[in-house]
Amino acid sequence: MRSLTYKILLTKEPEGAYTAIVPALPGCITYGENVDHAISMAKEAIELYIEHLKEKGEPIPDDSQTLEYSINLTTA
Repeated sequence: MRSLTYKILLTKEPEGAYTAIVPALPGCITYGENVDHAISMAKEAIELYIEHLKEKGEPIPDDSQTLEYSINLTTA
């Protein structure tokens, strides 16, 4: 069994819920009522995405070698 790593980007929406995007898996986007729910939904979406890739015999990407950094800028 192979261990896979994925980055999840959570964006708070105006109504208070969260959108979760998995950059390594194009089109893998889901939604949750709060952070915990969005993470749970993202995990389920990733599992389904991977299952689909396996069925099609396609390679399964992961983020284990991806570096992540945030840059904060202040503008006038």
